[in-house]
Amino acid sequence: MKLLGTNTSPYVRKTRLVLLEKRIPHDYVIDPPREPGSLVVRVNPLGRIPSLILNDETCVFDSAVIAEYADTLNDKPILIPRNDAKARMRVKRWEALADGIMDSAVVVRTESIRPAGKQETDIILLHNNAITRSLSHTSEMLGSHEWCEGDCITLADLALVSALIYLDLRQAERDWRNAHPNLASWFVRMSERASVRTTMEA
Repeated sequence: MKLLGTNTSPYVRKTRLVLLEKRIPHDYVIDPPREPGSLVVRVNPLGRIPSLILNDETCVFDSAVIAEYADTLNDKPILIPRNDAKARMRVKRWEALADGIMDSAVVVRTESIRPAGKQETDIILLHNNAITRSLSHTSEMLGSHEWCEGDCITLADLALVSALIYLDLRQAERDWRNAHPNLASWFVRMSERASVRTTMEA
């Protein structure tokens, strides 16, 4: 299979982490949708990344759909609980929270690179406040636990680390580490994983 994306997309990073953690063979192809000749716009009607092309040429799109599909391909590890409805809900809720942080950070990034006179400052404030609240909520939920949910790595951890890496990339001025030391410690541990290091190197 082939994963199309870019190194800066937090949604691509999340799906890469899932594939890497589960050791699913795949080719990662950097393919910005805006570039002339992009394969993304030919295989995904939305023209968005990540796009996962299966061996039979089926295209799977949206990071949540890709992650859920990939998790069914093997059991090592199981990233989304299968036999506990509440645990599954909690992991997917973590993913929704992390994706929401990414969504707001992307909006802030998009708005902030517009000419100063055309920026919607209310929109920037709205989404920055959403990020601040979400980080506080995330810190409170994580507490002193090693993992976001249960006693092993799940999709929740992969989604959250993707969101935090994106904040470091696009909002370097946001001092989330000092504001939430437990998140900072958790992030250090996650950053030591081979999968995370791989996505941060390229």
